[in-house]
Amino acid sequence: GKMRNSFWHSMDFLVPLKSCKLPTFPGKQQCSQNLTLLKVVPSNTDFAFQFYRQAATQEPAKNIFFSPVSISAALALLALGSRGTSQTQVLEGLAFNLTNIQKKEIHDGFSQLLLLLSRPGSQVQLSMGSTLFMDKHMKPMKTFLKDIRKLYRGKAVSTNFQNSTEAKKEINEYVKNKTRGNINQILEDLDPDTLMVIVNYIYFKAYWENPFNIEGTHKDYFHVNAKTSVEVDMMVRDGFYKAYSDRKLSCKVVQIPYKGDVAALFILPNKGKMKQLEHALTKSTVSKWERSLQRWMELHIPKLSISGTYDLKRILMNMGVTDVFSDRADLSGITGNPDMKVSKATHKALLRIHENGTEAAAVNSIDFLPHSVPPIVKFDHPFLLLIVDRYTQSILFMGKIVDPTVK
Repeated sequence: GKMRNSFWHSMDFLVPLKSCKLPTFPGKQQCSQNLTLLKVVPSNTDFAFQFYRQAATQEPAKNIFFSPVSISAALALLALGSRGTSQTQVLEGLAFNLTNIQKKEIHDGFSQLLLLLSRPGSQVQLSMGSTLFMDKHMKPMKTFLKDIRKLYRGKAVSTNFQNSTEAKKEINEYVKNKTRGNINQILEDLDPDTLMVIVNYIYFKAYWENPFNIEGTHKDYFHVNAKTSVEVDMMVRDGFYKAYSDRKLSCKVVQIPYKGDVAALFILPNKGKMKQLEHALTKSTVSKWERSLQRWMELHIPKLSISGTYDLKRILMNMGVTDVFSDRADLSGITGNPDMKVSKATHKALLRIHENGTEAAAVNSIDFLPHSVPPIVKFDHPFLLLIVDRYTQSILFMGKIVDPTVK
């Protein structure tokens, strides 16, 4: 009805979920569930851009890289164990308007979303998860453990925080295991008086629909700012890409599809226009870009391996989510007692971009070549990157590449 139409108006930057036409996985999907999913996705998108602005304000001249959808899921899991103001703050921080959506709908929507993101048969590997590490003296309630497992695929792990060096090592090992060795350190430090830590990690591996030819990759300069240039490995490919030239925001947008209904959006502002672009990031801006045309071009994109680690506590407190991290916390949905707060909340995301999507392999593929010389689009100064799961309209990753050589 009405909600869906206004929703599509703002979100049709992606292939619409045909109401009730989603493939059926074990556990029948009802239409009502699809509608619940449609209710959480727009809020997740709003949250993504709000979080981005906070991260950009904290480190204006640095790379930014995070996974909005996995941070949203981690916080929603936390809301499940919160009560009172603590809970309201978390859900409002996630950009939900609690007069328009019920808490149960939020959790059902996330459950549906996580199921679809890990859809079997997809050509994308996505390992993402949230884990609560709790002091060994704290006993989580069975209902809470069952709910986070069922709705969020989450778990709680009993940890000896008195030995903080050991606890830190255990948490880092845990995440390393879950991401097949790709993320090997998520925590750098841990207070000895910690009682609860939530960690949220994501690892993504996919292949471009049309790989870049390894032989075309060459050394080139990337202009970090007016004074600094760095040498990068620049990939090149001639081909048809969906592209949009946004005159109002002085930027070019190129969409590169991965196999498996996921696409990367590379957004290149004209020099000096990054700030303007960052301010204008909204659902409707992105949906305007997505209504773009196939164009023939010679595309230059630097190879990169980018990761971001965020102290969520710091950013969320700036976004008004304060109680769960303070002595006013009410997390009685977890243990039945309100005497606990979140000591630390950490997020780490990692992405590699090379010739064959996120894993390298030499393949020669040439699109049908028109006779004319294609325009050159060269990502050789700071740009934004969005990786979107088109199937659920979710932003898997969002980043700003200021210096592709920073490890």
